[in-house]
This record gives sequence, structure tokens and C-alpha cells, in this order.
Amino acid sequence: MSGRCRSTLAPLPADGFSSAALRRLMGSRRRLPVRLDFTRAEVMRYRGEVADRMSISGVQDKLSVRVVDGKLVPTERDGEFILKPIPGTPLPRFTDQVPANEHLTMQMADQVFGIDTAANALLELGDGEPAYLTRRFDRRDGQRLDMEDFCALAEQSPETHGRNFKYIGSYEGVGRLMRTFCPAYPVEVEKFFARVVFNYAVGNGDAHLKNFSLLTSPDGDPVLTPAYDLVNTNLHLPHESPLALDLFAGDYMTPAFQALGFHGASDFLLLAERLGIVAARAERIVLSFTDPGTNQAADALVRRSFLSSEAQDIYLAVLQDRRGALRQKYPVT
Repeated sequence: MSGRCRSTLAPLPADGFSSAALRRLMGSRRRLPVRLDFTRAEVMRYRGEVADRMSISGVQDKLSVRVVDGKLVPTERDGEFILKPIPGTPLPRFTDQVPANEHLTMQMADQVFGIDTAANALLELGDGEPAYLTRRFDRRDGQRLDMEDFCALAEQSPETHGRNFKYIGSYEGVGRLMRTFCPAYPVEVEKFFARVVFNYAVGNGDAHLKNFSLLTSPDGDPVLTPAYDLVNTNLHLPHESPLALDLFAGDYMTPAFQALGFHGASDFLLLAERLGIVAARAERIVLSFTDPGTNQAADALVRRSFLSSEAQDIYLAVLQDRRGALRQKYPVT
């Protein structure tokens, strides 16, 4: 393969963007560069200068950027994209491949499992280092949209719940909040459930309360935002917990989990039941993560990714391990 689409990973004569990827990223076929004019050091310096004025937050280094004359340039306001370089804090392994990991995991959610995701790409900084780019979805026609993450909806903050505030809760609890805030709850809760299973299936142990949000739709109703911040954290943190939150409210653990020490299909199906999802539809979602054809497509995407061969091998091993777990069905009530 001589080149890949820097968004979809589809084969191209040379690294760049397919027409479809450009339309999704740009809303048109405006040009988007593969390589940027600034380095990670310049990203960090700029962030330090404007950190108190930027409208994006989080512990990972991020920069708000927009396209001007075919180039991506930093901006303090009205950014079109968020750019995330290699983290400044070293991780136990593969720190330099965090951007490629997030890009791959987001593409897998979209292409393989049909999860609505923020448009994204993997670019190069001026020093050759990778940087993950994601299009902002919290703006429409130049106006910022009403958006709340589930920490805000649960009224949890460092002041009220301590430094680990975003990890206090359960996915069942998120579902209960959705029942309160989402008029289209039956539709939106299925999307949420699929994302919970996906995060488990790809080894994302950091899907906390701030990584799920509601956005006001054009109809005026709160709906789930496109998925964001999807990463196989197990690739970098091999001893991290499989889930950022408990599956169930009230510290409930199924007999199967107590016996096996890991979550299987039955645990997720019980979660779906508690969320009011039709059993047949919940089972279809869970089975999609163990389907041989789907797994083959996911594995092929890993091999086309910008991860190193060693990182690809470990990523695939995580997928295989979670598939085995999701094939386990035991009585759980």
C-alpha cells in the first residue's frame, strides 16, 4: 500500500484525504493539509499563552484550530477543530502512539460498529510527530450549541465529589439521567448502550462521566453527541480497570462477575434490561462485537492503522481477549 486516507485509512496512491473524508471533515472539499506548519513545542507554548482564554478543557494537551487559506492555524475562539498531539506526560508504554490509537479507535467505532462519531483524522506536526484532529460538533452556523456532559447533569464536580468526581457513578446511573433528560429516550439509550459495550470491547477503561454528553438537536431536544475520546487505554496502561464506571448502580455485582472476575455478555444484557432496552435488540448489539465478519473488519482496520506493528499486535490481543469475555453467558440474576 503506497498511501492511506488520513481519515478513513482507505488505500490511496499517497497519504492524503478521500473526497468523502474531506466532505465529512470540512463540510465541503476545501483543502486540509496532512502536515502542519507548527511543532509540538509550539503547540505547548501557544497553549500556555492562551490557556485561560480557550474554550476547550481536559487534562490532555489540546489546541483549538481553524482552516485559513488551506492551512490549520491556532485560534483562541471559533475553532473548527481540536488538535491533540502526543501527551506531555509519559505513559507506561506507547506514549508516542496515543494520537494514532485514538484515530484508529474512533474510525473503528464509525466504520465497523456504526457508532456516530466526531469526524477525525491523523495529521503530522512540523517536526514529524503525529497529532489527532477532530472536528467540533458543538457549533452550528457559527453559534455554540447547548451541550452538557453527564458530570454536569449529575451535578458532580471537584468541589462536591473530590478529584475523582468523573469516575463516581455507573453506566446504569447515566441511563437513569438520560431517562430524565432525553425525550427520545428509547432511541438514545440504545446508542448509549452500544457505546458502553464498544468501550469494553476495545479496552477503553476511561469512558467516564465527562466522555458522554447531551447536545440540543435542531428539533430542540437533548440527544447524545457523536462519540468522542475513544481510545484503547489498555494499550498504554495494561493494568487499568476494564471499565471507568461500574456497570450497575448501588454497587451491584452479578453472580457471574463474582465467579469469573470479568464481565460477560449476560452482564451487559442485564444492564440493557435495567435500562429498558428490548431484549432482542440488546442481544443484537452485544453479538455484533463477537460476529466473525465484524471482527475480521476490525482486525483489518487495525493492520491499516498508523500504529506500529508491535502496538497493532497488542491492540489485536486486547480485542481478542474482550471478544472471549463477551461470548460468556451465565445466569446473572
